[in-house]
Amino acid sequence: MTSLAQHLDDYLRLRRLLGHDLADAARLLPRFVDHLDAHDIEFVTVAAALAWSLERDTPPGSTVPGRRMMAIRGFARYLAGIDGRTEVPPAGLVRIPRRWRPPFIYSDADVVALMEQTRRSIPQPLRAATYETLIGLLAATGLRIGEALRLDRGDIDYSQAVLLIRRSKFGKSRLVPLAPSTLDALERYAHRRQRLYPHPKTDSLFVSLHGTRVIYETVWPTFRMLREHAGVGAGSTVTPRLHDFRHSFAVGALLDWYRAGVDVQSRLQWLSTYLGHREPRMTYWYLSAAPELLAYAARLVDDARTVTP
Repeated sequence: MTSLAQHLDDYLRLRRLLGHDLADAARLLPRFVDHLDAHDIEFVTVAAALAWSLERDTPPGSTVPGRRMMAIRGFARYLAGIDGRTEVPPAGLVRIPRRWRPPFIYSDADVVALMEQTRRSIPQPLRAATYETLIGLLAATGLRIGEALRLDRGDIDYSQAVLLIRRSKFGKSRLVPLAPSTLDALERYAHRRQRLYPHPKTDSLFVSLHGTRVIYETVWPTFRMLREHAGVGAGSTVTPRLHDFRHSFAVGALLDWYRAGVDVQSRLQWLSTYLGHREPRMTYWYLSAAPELLAYAARLVDDARTVTP
């Protein structure tokens, strides 16, 4: 272990003891340290932090570069008390976009097209199966992409048909019920993964061609290729993102409830818990995500006015 890697291990341990949520830092900083070691850089510099934060191609409006820099700044402030050569990147050097962006709402046909495209565009059977299953899981459950990639094989309870999402956003863990078709798809993937790569190097549910955990930095460009080849979002003013599967799931659930005539207000707490939101008000945002939802909501308001004496 290099000196920087040891300092990082100490830093993460200290932050966890203080109760901090380190989902981003624990995922990003080991890669930053690997970057420094690969370039024989012995201490954090602003130039190295900036180069790594902007290293990969990301879509316009992406928060990835800003989140990388935020993680580095925290680590650098810690290192500055240990190594006087450390340069702490100034705040605002790489900003995290805050403007609201309307989501792309995937149709069932869009999801099927993307899943089928994996088999046409990805020649390696294991990799094709991995992306087909990952896309299907995101669409069927509304998981955050980070939650899906952090899943281990042991997080699936086939007997109870639930997924264990461990310490996700806000440090919360939760159980996510699975539909029978989703559980069957995960089981088929497990059998195929076992046949194609019987001894992976990780407990991860989704495995790369090297037997390691699949990471976001490889998922995003692959998804973009699949999206473009499948023509999903062509002609739309909004570019489909991975996170939009989550929006689409929430909108679909709300639409189903409106169509069924159930009390949507009382069920928002269910959806909020399922999605792992900290409080129900965060789920209300989805009401503005699709014109059809607003139409149903407006119709209910008109009906209520009609029956009010």
